[in-house]
Amino acid sequence: MSTSPATPRLAHRLGAEALGTFWLVFGGAGSAVLAAKFVGDDQISVGIGHLGVALAFGLTVLTMAYAVGHVSGGHFNPAVTLGLAVAKRFEWRDVLPYVITQVIAGALGAAVLWLIASGQPGFEPGGFASNGYGELSPGGFSLVAVLIAEIVLTAFFLFIILGATDDRAPVGFAPIAIGLGLALIHLISIPVSNTSVNPARSTATALFGGGEYLGQLWMFWVAPLIGAAIAGLTYAIITGVKREALDISGEVEDNN
Repeated sequence: MSTSPATPRLAHRLGAEALGTFWLVFGGAGSAVLAAKFVGDDQISVGIGHLGVALAFGLTVLTMAYAVGHVSGGHFNPAVTLGLAVAKRFEWRDVLPYVITQVIAGALGAAVLWLIASGQPGFEPGGFASNGYGELSPGGFSLVAVLIAEIVLTAFFLFIILGATDDRAPVGFAPIAIGLGLALIHLISIPVSNTSVNPARSTATALFGGGEYLGQLWMFWVAPLIGAAIAGLTYAIITGVKREALDISGEVEDNN
């Protein structure tokens, strides 16, 4: 990341990351908890379903990438932060502050969501949109299946981010590609793992989903971080070395 005077201070960048991660968890998981399925006065079950939840997650990233991506780079995800650092698009010294901020902000987003959801009569949290494998997988997918899915999908999410923010890509459209990419990832993997590709999101919901989900949380740190590292290590090899990077709002970052 640039060390020029125009670069926002770390405190401001962390503030932007907090806003973005809070919104991702509150909006994305909130769509699953509050709107994916509900019962109306006529007792007919209606809701936005998997398609709506997938779109909601994509929209959270798209909107916050435009809103604060020019401040922090718009990671909102420890795997993204790691992948960008491995790809030499982000300073290693800032990785830990970003990850801590993302985890705390995600937990706050889940806490606010819990306060709202629990205000409904007869509220039952269930898994609270948490991620899981085996018996906790929506489709009963095995540990190995979920591990592979999360690694592959996170790697491609980072490829999308790295490609869309490459200086050779059209400027200003990165948030759209990244938001739609995340929506597609959810369409693929909600039945598999309830879709993580983001350890902060998984941690936030597992805190309210119960002990079983906390017991499986390790998977949703390990797999996304592996996938992100793979993409960070191989993007330049596959597509060619680049000298400049764009943050996901489309602003140029000088990495010299």
